[in-house]
Amino acid sequence: MTRVDRLRVEHAAQALGIGVATPRLSWIVEGGREQRAYDLEVRFAGADDATIVSVESGDSLHRPWPARPLRSREAAVVRVRAHLVGVDAPTAWSEPVHVEAGLLDPSDWTVDWVSPSLEAPHEGARPATLLRAEFDVTGTIRRARAYVTAHGVYDLEVNGSAASDEVLAPGWSSYRHRLRYRTLDVTEALTGGRNAIGAWLADGWYRGRLGFNGGLWDNYGTDVALLLQLEVEDDLGARVVPLHWTHAPAPIVATGLYEGERHDARLEQAGWSRPGFDAAAWDVPDILPRTQFTAELESPTGPPVRVIEAIAPVTAERRDDGRLLLDFGQNIAGKLRITVAGVPGETLTIRHAEVLDDGELALRPLRTATAEDEFTFATDRPITWTPRFTLHGFRYAEISGWPAGAGADGIEALVVHSDMRRTGWFETDHPLLDRFHENVVWSMRDNFVDLPTDCPQRDERLGWSGDIQVFAPTAAHLFDATGVLENWLRDLAAEQRATGSVLNFHPWIDCGFPADPAAAWGDAAVIVPWTLYRRTGDLDLLRTHFDSMRAWVDQVFALTHETGHWNEGFQLGDWLDPAAPPERPGDSRTDATLVATAYHARTARLVLAAAELLDDTEAVARYARIADLAEAAFRTNYVAPAGRVVSDTVTALSVAIAFGLLEGDQMREAGDRLAELVAEGDHLIATGFVGTPIVCDALAATGHLDDAYHLLLRTEAPSWLYAVTMGATTVWERWDSMLPDGSINPGEMTSFNHYALGAVADFLHRVVGGLAELEPGYRRVRIAPRPGGGLGHAAVRHDSPFGTISCDWIREGGRMCVDVVIPAGVTAEISMPDGRDRVEVVGAGAHRFEFDHRAADLDPPRPRRWNIHNPEERAQMILEGAE
Repeated sequence: MTRVDRLRVEHAAQALGIGVATPRLSWIVEGGREQRAYDLEVRFAGADDATIVSVESGDSLHRPWPARPLRSREAAVVRVRAHLVGVDAPTAWSEPVHVEAGLLDPSDWTVDWVSPSLEAPHEGARPATLLRAEFDVTGTIRRARAYVTAHGVYDLEVNGSAASDEVLAPGWSSYRHRLRYRTLDVTEALTGGRNAIGAWLADGWYRGRLGFNGGLWDNYGTDVALLLQLEVEDDLGARVVPLHWTHAPAPIVATGLYEGERHDARLEQAGWSRPGFDAAAWDVPDILPRTQFTAELESPTGPPVRVIEAIAPVTAERRDDGRLLLDFGQNIAGKLRITVAGVPGETLTIRHAEVLDDGELALRPLRTATAEDEFTFATDRPITWTPRFTLHGFRYAEISGWPAGAGADGIEALVVHSDMRRTGWFETDHPLLDRFHENVVWSMRDNFVDLPTDCPQRDERLGWSGDIQVFAPTAAHLFDATGVLENWLRDLAAEQRATGSVLNFHPWIDCGFPADPAAAWGDAAVIVPWTLYRRTGDLDLLRTHFDSMRAWVDQVFALTHETGHWNEGFQLGDWLDPAAPPERPGDSRTDATLVATAYHARTARLVLAAAELLDDTEAVARYARIADLAEAAFRTNYVAPAGRVVSDTVTALSVAIAFGLLEGDQMREAGDRLAELVAEGDHLIATGFVGTPIVCDALAATGHLDDAYHLLLRTEAPSWLYAVTMGATTVWERWDSMLPDGSINPGEMTSFNHYALGAVADFLHRVVGGLAELEPGYRRVRIAPRPGGGLGHAAVRHDSPFGTISCDWIREGGRMCVDVVIPAGVTAEISMPDGRDRVEVVGAGAHRFEFDHRAADLDPPRPRRWNIHNPEERAQMILEGAE
């Protein structure tokens, strides 16, 4: 039976406290039938009648809000039903979704900040604070909301119970420009009469130490402060409840994201967040007027950070000196939770590391991040404890002071990251390749803690733009990461407006790294929103970020003196080329100005495509000229007429091929030379951050699929699978972060949890698995598996905006069978590797293709037929040079 499912609001994980008055709606139609029209019903809270709007359209993505705009705080219930092609009766109504607006206007905020600490010394991690207030509620509580944010990080309690399961709220943003608040429904937590609200408050990203080279303190301000507006509707009506706050030291005597957390249970104050607690000795906090701060208060676009799962240790080894060494079998971002009985006054110390060095925790890769937690017992009764305001990257943990008679049953590792919905899967009959793909998934999870970071363990953990630029296509396949990345792009745009440039990481911390514009890193301003648009079909993402996209291309064009040739200034180039010495990770064999000019051409072309879609004729003319100049500058300065590319490296050739910067027979010549270089290098990796994501695509696109598979499946260093053979459970920063003898690379850049080099997973999904979007939002897809490398089976599955799309192939002997599932609303172009030049178009349903499989080189698929009157197809024509 066909039904409407997964009705969702914007890209938000929840619709409570949304930040737009007319949120768009999306849904999927399950059961195979196509939608021809739909009915949307909106029932506003308190209204007797519902608004029903009927629309003749087969579209179910980002549909306009069908009623009047929501007012601040206003709630509504929404549901949808579809009218199907060839069916008279509509489907049943979908499950209703509750939508509620947040505080949409700055004037809705009427309370001021309260600060228990206007400044504090920073010889080390600083303590946390407790804040509390009591208030009265009269009669029946119909609605209660807490709108809350902080300078720092907070946990909220109401009448002694946690108000949310969010971790490290409100997360990290560019606090000088934008600060996110959360809307919490506390209706059920309140009772008639006296109530209490309490908050734990600590430095977090706002005031705590951030960055490398020793880091910086007080980056955004010297205060920690809480902004909490409590609104209640009871027998006295709807009102903002006045709160009179007091504060006292928390039992958390020191806490920092890098340093870890020290908790002294002897300092706990039982019942402190319940009504009736004696707070006579507590102090009154300072009041900081809202108008003192310039950051805009925003509703979040992404999901909260939460504890996603708990992992038990796979081994627990008691050392002779009493230390307990734990291996959780998986490198994670998170923390421990312990349940144990101890001796009053004694202290447990927990240290964390990603790998072992000669049987002991390898702490050198952490640099100055001590990553050490302590708990001091106040009683001999069993307790359960986990740190509140810190986070570690680790697989191994060592506990000193663990009671002699206690086993490891009371210890678990909590996995912490943004609560994103999983959307992509991939598997083969090659165990090492599958483990590598799983490592990519884990590295994404561990580095998507509110924003996309480089690593979760050392004194860095920054939102590097180059990393997410190369990884965005993989991220968008594996998880619904749109909300997280949209939030990060807002920080990028805000800081770009303030500084005049896209920086090498956002939010920006001035910790000694150059702020100069750099290719591949700054190009994230264009490539990330374009990728999100392609994967979601949401043109508003391009519209929102178009000014930022074009500002980056304009800036670079000016740096080229309007020639298109970017050959001056600071560049990171093909960062972490495996030939670079450990102490000089930027020493690449590839000319950095070649990389810079290629990226300028690429992003100018993308901005041109975006301008076409947005129907901005002036921008179309401008960026067509810039793209043409940059491409011509690349060919003039870096390409010989026959197709040889300056630097003559794997990265240089891959960039030229993948970015479509060659003409005519140059592509064939460059592809052949690329295959020669890869073979001469024994099919081992010869690329860094820039070349690695695209080298397999460049080989496959020029008829060298076997070389791509050979490169993909090597197990010696440097290769993607080398780390897997060394026991890795995440992707490493360096190809040889651990050397073959088990020792750690002597260089400073030795993280064991970076997703950037895992960007090749996008090739696994599109080419090995055979699933790629042809039109934005997967409205039209290409199913074209290209087996090789001895693989006998591969399967790729993606939960697209229209539903699940999958391709599952298996080959035995000379026969190959491909099973394809297409949801309603999607059209698929099927190109099978059977040696014939044909494309079959299919619609919704399950499809099977069986044929004799030829091991010889495969003919390219038939060229697409373009509809020049469709702006999306015209934009794609521009990108593919098909005009």
